[in-house]
Amino acid sequence: KPKYSIGDRVFGHYQKIPFIGSVGNDRQINDSGPEVTIHLDLPMKTKDGVHSIIIVKHKDIKRLTDHGTETTGLRRKSTRS
Repeated sequence: KPKYSIGDRVFGHYQKIPFIGSVGNDRQINDSGPEVTIHLDLPMKTKDGVHSIIIVKHKDIKRLTDHGTETTGLRRKSTRS
Protein backbone atom coordinates (compact mmCIF):
# COMPACT_ATOMS: atom_id res chain seq x y z
CA LYS A 1 0.00 0.00 0.00
CA PRO A 2 1.48 3.41 -0.96
CA LYS A 3 2.37 5.84 1.82
CA TYR A 4 1.88 8.96 -0.36
CA SER A 5 -0.87 9.79 -2.85
CA ILE A 6 -0.46 11.64 -6.12
CA GLY A 7 -0.35 15.38 -5.44
CA ASP A 8 0.71 15.17 -1.78
CA ARG A 9 2.98 18.08 -0.87
CA VAL A 10 6.38 17.05 0.55
CA PHE A 11 9.73 18.52 1.48
CA GLY A 12 13.15 17.01 2.00
CA HIS A 13 16.78 16.99 0.87
CA TYR A 14 18.28 15.57 -2.33
CA GLN A 15 22.09 15.47 -2.41
CA LYS A 16 22.06 17.90 0.56
CA ILE A 17 19.86 20.37 -1.36
CA PRO A 18 16.49 21.23 0.24
CA PHE A 19 13.39 21.00 -1.96
CA ILE A 20 9.59 21.28 -1.90
CA GLY A 21 7.41 19.50 -4.42
CA SER A 22 4.44 17.27 -5.20
CA VAL A 23 4.34 13.47 -5.24
CA GLY A 24 4.00 12.09 -8.74
CA ASN A 25 4.19 8.38 -7.97
CA ASP A 26 4.82 6.11 -4.98
CA ARG A 27 6.18 2.82 -6.29
CA GLN A 28 8.22 -0.29 -5.65
CA ILE A 29 9.74 -1.72 -8.82
CA ASN A 30 12.28 -4.18 -7.44
CA ASP A 31 13.88 -5.30 -4.16
CA SER A 32 15.67 -1.95 -3.67
CA GLY A 33 12.67 -0.68 -1.69
CA PRO A 34 9.90 1.83 -2.30
CA GLU A 35 10.66 5.02 -4.21
CA VAL A 36 8.75 8.27 -4.63
CA THR A 37 8.80 10.43 -7.76
CA ILE A 38 8.76 14.14 -6.85
CA HIS A 39 7.79 16.98 -9.21
CA LEU A 40 9.78 19.94 -7.87
CA ASP A 41 8.29 23.42 -7.43
CA LEU A 42 11.56 24.96 -8.64
CA PRO A 43 14.28 23.40 -10.82
CA MET A 44 17.27 22.00 -8.92
CA LYS A 45 20.84 22.30 -10.19
CA THR A 46 23.12 19.41 -9.21
CA LYS A 47 26.48 18.23 -10.47
CA ASP A 48 24.56 16.05 -12.97
CA GLY A 49 22.56 18.95 -14.44
CA VAL A 50 19.25 20.69 -13.83
CA HIS A 51 16.30 18.56 -12.62
CA SER A 52 12.59 19.25 -12.27
CA ILE A 53 11.71 15.65 -11.34
CA ILE A 54 13.64 13.51 -8.83
CA ILE A 55 13.29 10.01 -7.38
CA VAL A 56 13.88 9.63 -3.64
CA LYS A 57 13.34 7.09 -0.85
CA HIS A 58 10.59 7.49 1.75
CA LYS A 59 13.15 8.28 4.46
CA ASP A 60 14.33 11.35 2.49
CA ILE A 61 10.98 13.20 2.52
CA LYS A 62 8.31 14.39 4.96
CA ARG A 63 4.74 15.44 4.34
CA LEU A 64 4.36 19.21 4.08
CA THR A 65 1.49 20.49 6.20
CA ASP A 66 1.81 24.29 6.32
CA HIS A 67 5.08 25.15 4.53
CA GLY A 68 7.10 23.94 7.50
CA THR A 69 5.58 26.21 10.13
CA GLU A 70 4.28 23.29 12.21
CA THR A 71 7.55 21.35 12.15
CA THR A 72 9.81 24.33 12.88
CA GLY A 73 7.59 25.88 15.54
CA LEU A 74 7.52 29.26 13.79
CA ARG A 75 4.49 31.48 14.27
CA ARG A 76 3.10 33.87 11.71
CA LYS A 77 2.96 37.48 12.83
CA SER A 78 -0.32 39.31 12.60
CA THR A 79 -0.40 42.12 10.07
CA ARG A 80 -3.15 43.92 11.97
CA SER A 81 -2.17 46.75 14.27
